[in-house]
Amino acid sequence: MPFSDKALSQRLERAEGFACVQHVDARRRHYPSSGAEWIQCGGAFAAFDGVNSPCTQTFGLGIFEELTNSALNTIEAFFHDRGASVMHEVSPFAGVAAMELLCKRGYTPVELSNVLYRPLEPVSEEPQSQSAANNPAGVTVRIAAPEESQLWSQISANGWTHDHPELTGYMLELGAVTAAREHTVCFLAELDGVPGAAGVLCLHQAVALFGGSSTVPNLRKRGLQSALLEARMRYASDHGCDLAMMVAWPGTESQRNAERHGFRIAYTRTKWQLRHESQSK
Repeated sequence: MPFSDKALSQRLERAEGFACVQHVDARRRHYPSSGAEWIQCGGAFAAFDGVNSPCTQTFGLGIFEELTNSALNTIEAFFHDRGASVMHEVSPFAGVAAMELLCKRGYTPVELSNVLYRPLEPVSEEPQSQSAANNPAGVTVRIAAPEESQLWSQISANGWTHDHPELTGYMLELGAVTAAREHTVCFLAELDGVPGAAGVLCLHQAVALFGGSSTVPNLRKRGLQSALLEARMRYASDHGCDLAMMVAWPGTESQRNAERHGFRIAYTRTKWQLRHESQSK
């Protein structure tokens, strides 16, 4: 198991940042008038995917290059020019000096997330059908075909919006962009042939980022998410990845499910938001 250190954090943060900018590129292709754009500054990716998009933020701030006022000026202007709030996902390996600078410029922490990881073993000679036999009865996992992008988006949205139906339209659009993202594979888990869970995998420099997993309410607690996770790990290993990662809110079922499958917490990350913009001038 690789140690949790700055080098590991750089691999993980770069993989998630890469997925984010790929998402922005997909949005720009599908919605040319969206204004979706990204830049790289101070070693970090800054992405604009829309004013309210969770992808509108930075990744990798302070862990590839020392964080400076100059870099923050450029990044803040990038978001302000597009009418967006300034958000940074910051690894603790960015160090105390980076956190102190953010505080001085009027940033405040708004969210915590656990970055989890595990090594991926080389693919065994075990046939896929035998591996699938370990799933609960009736549960199968497959890669969604290109013509099933709408189905995948619908299952994903149904899983995420059960308690917030007002977000359905937004989640359907987000799912469609995710399905169109390059270096991305979308998976469906089914129970007796009925699609009930969706998950996505993004591959970057031998790191497999697991994300976007959701299960429709009436098929929860049936083993679909576990089967989905196992299938994606096998796919990632088969395609040259030696490290898997995912991000979960602390103490959630997503984190517990990951830990049951050999993931462990690499570090707890903080999302910072610029609140007092007058102090950043």
